[in-house]
Amino acid sequence: MKITDIEIFWLDVPFHEVPDRNMARTNHGWHICEICRVTTNNGLVGVGETLPNYTWGTVKNEAIERAKGRNPFELMWDDSLGAGLQMALFDVAGKAAGVPVYRLLGDKMRNACPISWWGIDMSPQDYAAEARDAMAQGYMSFKQKARGWWDVYEQIRLSSAVVPDNFKFDYDFNEHLLNAGNAITVLQELDKCPNVAIYEEPIPRGDVEGNRRIRAATRNPIALHYTGENVVTNIREDMCDGYVVGGGATQVMKAGHLCDEADKLFWLQLVGSAWTTSMMLHYGAALKNAQWPAVTCMNMYVDPLVTEPLVVKGGYIDVPEKPCLGVEFNEDALKWRVDSPDKPNIEANYAIVRDNGRKIWFHGEYDKYGYWTESWAGNLPSFERGVTLEQWDNDGSKEWSNLHERTKTQGPVWE
Repeated sequence: MKITDIEIFWLDVPFHEVPDRNMARTNHGWHICEICRVTTNNGLVGVGETLPNYTWGTVKNEAIERAKGRNPFELMWDDSLGAGLQMALFDVAGKAAGVPVYRLLGDKMRNACPISWWGIDMSPQDYAAEARDAMAQGYMSFKQKARGWWDVYEQIRLSSAVVPDNFKFDYDFNEHLLNAGNAITVLQELDKCPNVAIYEEPIPRGDVEGNRRIRAATRNPIALHYTGENVVTNIREDMCDGYVVGGGATQVMKAGHLCDEADKLFWLQLVGSAWTTSMMLHYGAALKNAQWPAVTCMNMYVDPLVTEPLVVKGGYIDVPEKPCLGVEFNEDALKWRVDSPDKPNIEANYAIVRDNGRKIWFHGEYDKYGYWTESWAGNLPSFERGVTLEQWDNDGSKEWSNLHERTKTQGPVWE
C-alpha cells in the first residue's frame, strides 16, 4: 500500500452564537479547519484535521512531499508530519488493517471516554448560558477560563445555579494567579462550591514550592500541562495531581504511559471538530489514566463535518468500533470551503472595568501591552469581585482611533 495523493483544503466553520462573539476578540482563527485527505493506491482514503491557527503541529509542504509514495504504516508515528496528516494516516491505516484506530495504539481500557464542554473567557452570564447548553447536549463537565478581568466568583455562582451538583466545572487559570499567596485565597473560596472539580495551572508550573503549597491548601486536584522539561520535577516533588496531555501520537502515548506509571490522572486536550474528537477517543480508549474529561472544543462548531455526529451521553462518548477513526467526512461541509486559513480578530479597544467604575483601556489581549500580558506581569488588580471586560468595536470615530493608537504605543490607559 502506497500513498498516491494528499489533498489539503480549508473550511471556515461557523461557531454557535455565544462562542462566536467571544472568540472573535482573540481566537477568531479557530473557525478555520484544515482538512487533510490521503488516498492510497488500493483505493483507501484517510481524513485528518488541523486547526492551523491553533495546533501542536501544522502540516507543511515538506511533510506532504515526504509522505507521498510511502506506506502509511511507515510514517504514522512521526509527529513532525503535523496534526491533520498524521491523523489521516492513522485513519487509512485502520481501514487497511480492518481495525479501529485504538487497536493500533494498545490494549483497550474503556468503552466510552469522558469529555468536557469548553469556552474561552467570557462573562458570567455567557458562561451560565453555555452551562445550560452543555447539560442539554449530554455533557457533565465544563472547562471554564478563570481570568482577572472577569468576576470568577460570580462566574461559578451563576454557572452552578443552572446545573445539578454532579455537573463539574474545571477552572483554567493559565498561571494568572501568579503566586501561591494569591492562588490559595481565590481557590479556597472556589473550593466551597461542590460543582468545582479541578484547577489547571493556577501559577507558573516552574514554581515548585508554590505549587506544592497550593496543592496542600486546597480541596480540589491541581493539573499542570505535561511538558518534557518539567514533568520529572513535577512528579518527584509531588507538585500536582495530574496533567493536561496533548500533541502528536508519539507524544500522547509516551505521556499517557508515564502518567500510568506515576499514578497521575490526566485529560486529553486536542482541539478541533468531531474529527479531532474521534482521534481523542482512540487515545482515551488505549490509555488507562485518561480518566479526566477530555477537551476538544467540538461543542463550539455548528457543523461537526461528519456524516454521523458523535453523541455525548451522561458526559461520555462511545469509543468508535469501525475499522478507521470511526467517522466519515460529510461532503456537504464543502460549502464552508475558503481559499486561505487567514481569519483576523475583530478590531476593538478593551477596558477592564473595576467594581468602582474605573477603567483600564488596552489595545488587545496578547500584544505588547495587552491585558493578558499586563496580567502575567503582575501589573493589574488580581481577581477582584465585580470586575468585567468592556469592548469598544471600531466605529470609525477619531476618539476610537486615538485611543487605539495610544494603547498600542504607550501602554494601558487608566481612567
